[in-house]
Amino acid sequence: MEEIRCDRLSFCYPDREEDALREVSFALSPASFVVLCGRSGCGKSTLLRHLKASMAPYGDRRGEVLYRGTPIDRLDPRTAACAIGFVQQDPDAQLVTDKVWHELAFGLENLGLPTPDIRRRVAEMAHFFGIQDWFHRDVYALSGGQKQLLNLAAVMAMQPQVLVLDEPTSQLDPIAASEFLATLAKINRELGTTVFLSEHRLEEAFPLADRVMVMEGGRIAAFDTPQAVSAQLSRAGKAHPMYLGLPAAVRICAGVQHQGPCPVTVREGRLWLSGLFPQGVAQPALPKKEAVLPPAEPALTLENVWFRYRRGEDEVVRGLSLTVRRGEWYCLLGGNGAGKSTALKLIAGLLKPLRGRVRVADGLALGVLPQNPQALFTELSAEEELFDALADLPGTDRARREAVEEMLSLLELTGRRAAHPYDLSGGEQQRLALGKILLRRPQILLLDEPTKGLDPFFKASLAKLLKSLLAQGLTLFMVSHDIEFCAEYGDTCALFFDGSIASQDPPRRFFGGNSFYTTSANRMSRHLFAEAVTCQDVISLCAMNLTNNSSGPEGGAPSSPPPSSFC
Repeated sequence: MEEIRCDRLSFCYPDREEDALREVSFALSPASFVVLCGRSGCGKSTLLRHLKASMAPYGDRRGEVLYRGTPIDRLDPRTAACAIGFVQQDPDAQLVTDKVWHELAFGLENLGLPTPDIRRRVAEMAHFFGIQDWFHRDVYALSGGQKQLLNLAAVMAMQPQVLVLDEPTSQLDPIAASEFLATLAKINRELGTTVFLSEHRLEEAFPLADRVMVMEGGRIAAFDTPQAVSAQLSRAGKAHPMYLGLPAAVRICAGVQHQGPCPVTVREGRLWLSGLFPQGVAQPALPKKEAVLPPAEPALTLENVWFRYRRGEDEVVRGLSLTVRRGEWYCLLGGNGAGKSTALKLIAGLLKPLRGRVRVADGLALGVLPQNPQALFTELSAEEELFDALADLPGTDRARREAVEEMLSLLELTGRRAAHPYDLSGGEQQRLALGKILLRRPQILLLDEPTKGLDPFFKASLAKLLKSLLAQGLTLFMVSHDIEFCAEYGDTCALFFDGSIASQDPPRRFFGGNSFYTTSANRMSRHLFAEAVTCQDVISLCAMNLTNNSSGPEGGAPSSPPPSSFC
């Protein structure tokens, strides 16, 4: 018997005319690992929330969701609480107590379990998840990765048979995200728990999955093995909105040659490249280009800045010095809790340094997109939020209406204009908050995790928009965990560590010198190519070297690559 079955599930929110879910039918087998992906707003979160009765959204539902043959809404309260665990996107949204140990025990206490049973389960979860070293700490003092791991451990203490997760790594740095996903794989492998995971980080998620589900417009567009789904999406190419989210190995293989199955993991991609060039490559690096640098005038300058939140605690920022030039796209990367967001708040003037100076060039207006987009929402609809951004700016009503219409179209939120901001998906909220800031036309834009919750297709649209603004003189300071996005579009990338800048370089040099804090394309190809950090870098180098090989020393017939299990 299937763990979960959806039978022709359709759902419509009260504020919408079109269904968010349309005739969705599928089954989850026991102990399976299924990855759910799709564009922001396609219905992923709505579907996942229907799998747990207490999380189900309000609206018009048709069809059924069954757990082991019983409709979800007819399960007895204890089974409903325990059998299906749910981990949300925002780590802070699920935490309810002040101490780590109490968070682990909270759900068990509400079930009325005897104290010895609670102590045993809490101890077991703390050991399994490696929480012993911070077992007695305050929850507020944890990093984002620790908070999300704590949420997962608290859910697993209830011993669920099905674990549902809604983009749980969206706020985690790359290393913390990889560790979190590895823990999910361990839970699935060692406990036999069924995992249903919504995720934009397909690079790490695809290799863990038995099957992948792709949603489009509230419907299931594909539900198959990772290899079959990769082949289907790669055949569609860049025309498909999820193509840019495919693992780097799939996109590189599809960009070099389209025949046959493609590798999925970095390891498989590395082996495929080695098979493609068994004698090595004649051209290991892309031609050097003259760097087109922004004007030298600084827009932002930090000089020996120090900051701590409370007297007696360690400094979060220690002697931080950096300069961002006008027209530059500056990317600040680093682990959760390293102090990146604190540095951004110091630049924005939201915090005052203990010592040191923060300078913003005269006459340049700042715009700030916080990590939590809901902090900007004050109105009852998405459209009203955008009008609110223009309320105190000069202009006619007609000009305001045209600006709002243009922004709704740009953000792909025209059909959601009447929706309450809190009813939007995480990616839609992020886009709305960004639009509200952009309407203020800042000269310096401070972005804290702007790609959080965004699908790969809209990330490309966002990059195009930001590039156009940079060309008009905007200066961009971005805190991000999105390595691929920074490598593709940034002018300067810097690593924040131990309270200050540990290293800083243009993207190719910055990521080309790292072993772990780098792109999948670089890890896959670094044994052949130097400073190839994006998929397009690797595709271009493959094309150059295959062309050189095909001409041969005497201009003879092309030589075929040796047989490979991929492509």
